[in-house]
Amino acid sequence: MQAQTNTAGAVTGRAASGDTITITNPATGFSRTITAGSDGNYRFSALPTGQYQLSRNGGAPRNVTVNVGGAANIDFVTSGGDATTLDTVTVVGAGAINPIDVSSVESTTILTAEQIAKIPVARDTTAVALLAPGTVRGDSAFGNLASFGGSSVAENQYYFNGFNITNSFNNLAFAQIPFEAIAEQQTKTGGYGAEFGRSTGGVVNQISRRGTNEFMAGGNLFYTPGSLRENFPDQVRNDGTILADNSNDEFSDELTAAVWAGGALIKDRLFAYGLLQYTKLDDNLSLPGSGGNGTSDVNTQPKWLLKMDWNISDNHILEFTAISDKREIETDYYSTSVTQSGGNNTNPQVVAYQGTEFSEFGGNTYIGKYTGYLTDSFTLSVLAGTTESARGNYSIAANGVVNEYLGTVGVPANGCPVIVDARPSAVNGTVPTRVGCSIASVLGRPDAKDTRDQFRIDAEWQLGAHLLRAGVDIDNFESVAGESYSGGAVWRYGRYSATGITNENSVVRKRVFQSGSTVAVDQTAFYIEDSWNVTDNFIAYLGLRWDNFENKNGDGETFAEIKNQFAPRLGFSWDVYGDSTFKVYGNAGRYALPLTATVAVRGASKSLYSEQFYTYTGVDPLTGAPTGLTLIPNYNNGRDIRYLNNEFGVGKNPETISDQGLKPMYQDEYILGFQKQITDTFSLGTRLIHRDLKAAIDDQCDYRPIIDWALANGFTADGGIFIEPADKTQNSDIAVYNPGFAFCHLYNPGRDSVFKMDVNGDGVLETVELDADILGPKAKRKYTAFEVFFESSWDRAFLQGSYTFAKSIGNTEGGVKSDIGQDDTGTTQDFDYPELAEGSYGYLPNDRRHSFKLFGNYDVTETVSIGGNFAAQSGRPINCFGYHPISPNYGNSYFYCDGVQVPRGTAGRLPWTQKLDLNVSWSPAFADDHLTLKVDVFNVLNSRKAINVNEFGEDSGGTLQPNIYKSVNGWQTPRAVRFMVQYDF
Repeated sequence: MQAQTNTAGAVTGRAASGDTITITNPATGFSRTITAGSDGNYRFSALPTGQYQLSRNGGAPRNVTVNVGGAANIDFVTSGGDATTLDTVTVVGAGAINPIDVSSVESTTILTAEQIAKIPVARDTTAVALLAPGTVRGDSAFGNLASFGGSSVAENQYYFNGFNITNSFNNLAFAQIPFEAIAEQQTKTGGYGAEFGRSTGGVVNQISRRGTNEFMAGGNLFYTPGSLRENFPDQVRNDGTILADNSNDEFSDELTAAVWAGGALIKDRLFAYGLLQYTKLDDNLSLPGSGGNGTSDVNTQPKWLLKMDWNISDNHILEFTAISDKREIETDYYSTSVTQSGGNNTNPQVVAYQGTEFSEFGGNTYIGKYTGYLTDSFTLSVLAGTTESARGNYSIAANGVVNEYLGTVGVPANGCPVIVDARPSAVNGTVPTRVGCSIASVLGRPDAKDTRDQFRIDAEWQLGAHLLRAGVDIDNFESVAGESYSGGAVWRYGRYSATGITNENSVVRKRVFQSGSTVAVDQTAFYIEDSWNVTDNFIAYLGLRWDNFENKNGDGETFAEIKNQFAPRLGFSWDVYGDSTFKVYGNAGRYALPLTATVAVRGASKSLYSEQFYTYTGVDPLTGAPTGLTLIPNYNNGRDIRYLNNEFGVGKNPETISDQGLKPMYQDEYILGFQKQITDTFSLGTRLIHRDLKAAIDDQCDYRPIIDWALANGFTADGGIFIEPADKTQNSDIAVYNPGFAFCHLYNPGRDSVFKMDVNGDGVLETVELDADILGPKAKRKYTAFEVFFESSWDRAFLQGSYTFAKSIGNTEGGVKSDIGQDDTGTTQDFDYPELAEGSYGYLPNDRRHSFKLFGNYDVTETVSIGGNFAAQSGRPINCFGYHPISPNYGNSYFYCDGVQVPRGTAGRLPWTQKLDLNVSWSPAFADDHLTLKVDVFNVLNSRKAINVNEFGEDSGGTLQPNIYKSVNGWQTPRAVRFMVQYDF
């Protein structure tokens, strides 16, 4: 029977019909008694995680552990009803592994806080998730995230105490829970039931610590000294030229301190647990080896958590969780210079302080949950939660100028504009380069934030041999977001012959980009599932899920809506011997992913992207901006201003944004596996996994099929969607001055599309039907893997490990594009033009063919233990990106080099990476087990293999780059040492 998996676990088993079964948690006084059914089966549902005792008819208790999402099976009689032997069993060996969960068809790894504390692993969600089979580390461009089963890092969901903590703005972040407050982490890599959705990757489900009748308190300190960190290798061009000299890098110290306390406010009834955690990371000055900007960060992270549990009665429980994960980062910027020696850039030095950028992330989350055991067979839970998380930034230049964008399209951002000096004489160094005071090219909004309101109801009813579960999940997400060039514009000095003026010292281009709006994603899901005990040993699972996704633009208008997306799930679990020691299981399911909120900020709301040309008479010495401006008229086919990509700074018609028949991104998954308990201390499992992406959502920006449709349907060039129909290669002159014509459209690659658009600017929307083969290829991604995993536990040791052989092939990674670090979730450049997809089918960025993982701990003595964590993975594929011989719109973004197509992933692979972490822990006898001292050494062998290389074989103009192509620009994190001292009582 599928367990209730979001926050709790279950205990199931067999007894004689009419027996009374009692379960008790000695730590909290919680107790329930139910009567075994006519078939002898019993089930305790929705149990808070922890250690319990189970007894039949008042007999001797048996110990049982309840983990999140699991169902422990305890039989008091055999399948034939004989209770003479089983009823006398009270405990199992202290080192025995937990029985195999024969009720579940999921692929799940559960690690408790005690296990995590014993192994050398970074204390963060992703590091623990990467211990599970089938997970690999995502590209560093997206931060510290994991890829599950070949999916992109933007396709996962994260939960804490049943509440969705995923940041749905772009699905590339989640709430940073104070790690000391986590009691268990469940990592679902596949096969999860209909209760979970909105994910085509994996699910991470965390449960907090909680108070008990026994008062407990403590504190710890984690200290990573910068002096014990090793340096990264130098960044070197292929000709030996040093681009970045890292030999003299210095690292600052990292410090995290936490204190906690928990206990009973009213014995057996009301409990509280609280934690305060503070982290400070000071990064010393990082200086590039080729000039440019150096940076120094101060990162402070004050976090806290409060967990309250009220056992109103044995049948009613009320929970409350409050979390704060605010983080503030101050980044100082410095201009730098380097010493030229033998063609190498060495000895970078600070020239001047440029300013400081201030960023704020995180916020507060509040979760309430009610659980009611309304009858012996019916359980109801209700959860409601809300969160608000900041994402804002601004900067102050060294001269005191504040760089800030308040998010109003059409109102310039404050501060220093971006200055680009492309005059030939400046590039050649014959005249001084014009500089400005901007720090970062693009500003976000200081008021940027994300809010989520979630409400869900889950019900469970044991009806004879059927365990029925059903629920509704309402999840509404809103984002305040926007971007602008610093100071409101990019001023580019250069030679612009198109203006009719060739004097490079008198013409400047002004380019403006702004977006800013409050957008939303409303999501509602319904599910129902049945776990049917066909026999005592065989469970059939059927889950049905319906998802509704509604995306709204900055005016609150719906621009994309998907109703009743059907996602069936089927599975089985066969307890071969009937004693939970050998399970054969399988499942097949469909999983859908909604559009993120970020899609609407620019693609469906107000945005402005324009350029104008001016003559000028002077340059502001403070900002570098031109003065004495005179607009050059009629420079662009009789126009004074050009609106790029049809972004006019006005609202977009929501009907014109997406395909009228848009489907969500969804994939089908198939898993077949078994798990066998070889001995009381060792179990082994294996599974086959296949995932097939059936539909993706992306944007396409190719105007040519629309022009062809317009000409075929009687439209002309007069005031229509194009100005120069003879020239179909330059999109800058296409589809201008027509707000009813969205430049890019959301669609499902590979499906026929129907768009609404005003093709001739008369205010009437036409229906444009385009065949799939005109727009480009179908989105494809297939993942096939074979996993072997084991778990062992003895009186003084535990060891877990896995090997995964996997292939991930297709023409799209999914939500993001690791090839170039593009984080525009759901709107990558993959399908903007058909030419971008030429040669795109091949092994994808998350294709790590081989993965070995091994971790565990051994108690050398009663006071000393050692732990280890080893991982080895094969390298990802390498591409060669360059210039398209016919369609140059996207510069060096194509699978072409030197005019020849180089299919995806055929330019080689990165090397294998290996990483060994070790620790030693000492709990001195004189401290009565209250004091623990520990040292973790990460990357003991200081392996520094390449994890990123330059994949651009040509520059944006089509010139080969033999000196930088495949040069390394990212390495494994070098060796570091972490010290811990902890005292608890």
